[in-house]
Amino acid sequence: MIKSPIQKVTENFQNRAIGIIYGSYNPSSKESLNKGLLKDQNNLSLDAVVLGKTLPLIKKYIDFNKKYFFIVYPRNTNTDNLHLQISGIWDPHSLNKEQKDYSQNYNEILKNFDLKDNYFSIRGKLIFVKIPEKEVIVKITPLKILNNKNKSFKLILKAELPLNLINSFLSIDALRVGNALYMENFEVIENK
Repeated sequence: MIKSPIQKVTENFQNRAIGIIYGSYNPSSKESLNKGLLKDQNNLSLDAVVLGKTLPLIKKYIDFNKKYFFIVYPRNTNTDNLHLQISGIWDPHSLNKEQKDYSQNYNEILKNFDLKDNYFSIRGKLIFVKIPEKEVIVKITPLKILNNKNKSFKLILKAELPLNLINSFLSIDALRVGNALYMENFEVIENK
């Protein structure tokens, strides 16, 4: 059975920012595989780092001349500068021991999970609405890390939301277009 590259939400107030992008990863150098560029299907290069737990996969399985679906965590300081943290590779045919049915292509498999290339699931607290710029800022607070450090961060999205939703907890479906994340739809989980 093929697992979804982006798992279903398990808790009502689960915070997260995770997405999937099809492309090739080009490290900065052969000596330093953890920093580089993720080049998408349109040949746009996005700044990326490989998280520690994914580095062994990159070293062992990735052909830098081929394209894969990468599971990424988005970060940005503005809507024109997306930075990606690569947290995994989704390749159901090569990296899945159980699934050897090659009749379905990856995009068909993604559709079965209600996903598509450049999709992002963002869940967090709406903290700011920039009406003229048509942007919003969402604060994502992941579960408390070991040593009790709370590593919350802010993500800026292209979206139009009413001011009365500030401080509400939202679940947002977004698509990456170029270097920006655009809200497709949202659900209010809790209105404050």
